[in-house]
Amino acid sequence: MQEWMRNYKMTTDVIKTLKSVTPFNSLTLEVLNELIPKLKIKVYFPGDYVFKQGEPSQRCLFIISHGSAEITVTNEKGIEAVVGFRQQLDFFGETVVLTNLTYPASVRAKEQMACFLLARKDLEHLINNHSDFAGFFSQILSERMRVLYEEIVTEQSFEAYSSIDTPLFSKRVSEIMSTPVLTCHPSQSVKAAVDMMFKKNISSLVIADDNLKPLGMITEKGLLKSIMTGNITSIEDYTTGDIMEQTLVTISPKSFFNQALLAVIKQQVKYLIVVDREKLVGIVTLMDLVKARNTGTLLITSEIDNKDSLDELVVIGQQINSMLYALVAEKAAVTAIMEIMTELHDRLTRKVIEICEKEMITRGRGKPPVEYAWIHMGSAGRREMTLRTDQDNAIVYANPDEQQAQNVAAYFHELAAGIVNGLAKCGFAKCKGGVMASNPLWCQSLNGWQETVHEWMKKGVPENVRALTIFLDFRYIYGSSALVNKLQNIVKTIDPASDTTVIVSHLLTQDDIKFKVPLNLLGGFVTDKHGPHRGEINLKNAAAIHIVNCIRVYAVKYGISFTSTFDRIRILNEQKIIPPDDAELVSAAYETLMMFRIRENVKKFKQGHQPDNYVNPHRLSKREQALLKDAFTAVTRLQKLTSNRFSIYWLSYLGQ
Repeated sequence: MQEWMRNYKMTTDVIKTLKSVTPFNSLTLEVLNELIPKLKIKVYFPGDYVFKQGEPSQRCLFIISHGSAEITVTNEKGIEAVVGFRQQLDFFGETVVLTNLTYPASVRAKEQMACFLLARKDLEHLINNHSDFAGFFSQILSERMRVLYEEIVTEQSFEAYSSIDTPLFSKRVSEIMSTPVLTCHPSQSVKAAVDMMFKKNISSLVIADDNLKPLGMITEKGLLKSIMTGNITSIEDYTTGDIMEQTLVTISPKSFFNQALLAVIKQQVKYLIVVDREKLVGIVTLMDLVKARNTGTLLITSEIDNKDSLDELVVIGQQINSMLYALVAEKAAVTAIMEIMTELHDRLTRKVIEICEKEMITRGRGKPPVEYAWIHMGSAGRREMTLRTDQDNAIVYANPDEQQAQNVAAYFHELAAGIVNGLAKCGFAKCKGGVMASNPLWCQSLNGWQETVHEWMKKGVPENVRALTIFLDFRYIYGSSALVNKLQNIVKTIDPASDTTVIVSHLLTQDDIKFKVPLNLLGGFVTDKHGPHRGEINLKNAAAIHIVNCIRVYAVKYGISFTSTFDRIRILNEQKIIPPDDAELVSAAYETLMMFRIRENVKKFKQGHQPDNYVNPHRLSKREQALLKDAFTAVTRLQKLTSNRFSIYWLSYLGQ
């Protein structure tokens, strides 16, 4: 026994053992030598339990250097059953060591067994500093991030909203809808329907068939309009099927509150028809959403629509920022926050454009001479808006006649300048890099854009690479959607397998991976050393942007048209381009980073300071620090995956 133990304390034998264990075999000899003094050796005799089901974590990973173990599970009746085995060179305890959960099963020695015990802090150090090693633990890391994330978000509280009890955004539509719904058959007369509405004191009525499949709706407003326009002369001579509004916005009873809220904002409707398997089960009205929790969202959208001047819109811009308090206090998911805030910012932008178009007419410049579209890029293009950010926008207009080209360009440059100034008034700061439609480079005809994009693709100088990273996130906001579709087709026609695309993918990759996440070799945070942000980390520039950039590289290479980072990750996973565990890890990391950014920026905004994406990691709780480090580790893992994949393509290109 003592001889056996002595042998396993010998450095060469320990290294030989670890070199046979995945993922430890990915570590260099130098790293393994540093690891050996940190390992503990423990011996278990046959029948000894290493740990039992339900016990708290021992905060270490168990690596079997000799012998074997069996995994057992005890059911509600107390009956224990063997469900698996671990042999020499296997390890166990990995599902708990990183999550602080209790053990889901028991492990006991099947024969005399010796294990190396690797403490959690030492395992985390390896994960944080060695991306190949970390890749093996992607699923476990993502699970830990989800657990820590939920714990932290649940504990968050904001003084102004401390009275909020039930998180509204966790509610389903079924919890807020009105049911049963009063309906009438399409064969019923309009008079009968009006009588029913009067008796029940309701302003709308759903038209449904015998199987309760919703077919349309009649409303007081719609009836009055039909009578005033002469579309109906007598309510006794028409059926509800003749005059009903057939365009319905439907939603599932299983949908969440934020999905209902988003549908009302985007579709600009006052009613959502709740349908389950094509059967009417309820209705959600605008007032239902307002009463459920007055977050102010719906009132803001109405106010935006009713404003006629830029001065009036300035106040609305400030109200939209304050909306973030309620959304965070309601513990809304990061994706829900970004969707709702983006939609509100889009509505505000469209209103600014409409006002500026009218001002052009008032000044005698007339209507737009050709069709055009306004597009957003950056976080707005990715539908990842929170607080108002710097502008990243552009204009694409239809190709004019050659003799009119100069006048058309002058018109849109003038219009763009007005819109950019209007947005600045509403709190969207002008882009310091000039990525705005008021810059001629970002205000071009369709042909002009085609030439520019091809130029950026062919000449991989730094300014072109950075322009591409901005442009490739563009999204339609206003005007001719057909023009934006044509612009997207220009990007799509670039062959993903072409030499040009390979080079661009490589350059985009190299542009990003030269930046490392702010963790040192010991796993500690690397913060700014000087200036006003000494001791802090910029979460956007130091981490989040690297996920955006790397995922964008994949999107370029594989022709993915979605602009949202979360959507791109989902598609890459579905197409098996990125392994599922890594996709989940990166998605969890991005959500984590966005949560910290939103939280810290909202705090600063409430205190009257400028939101700047900075956080002092040493003022975070231990759990928050662990969560942030996990997110940084995931970024490093993604950079490694991206570098490996696109370096291979690059080398293949050079070898042709």
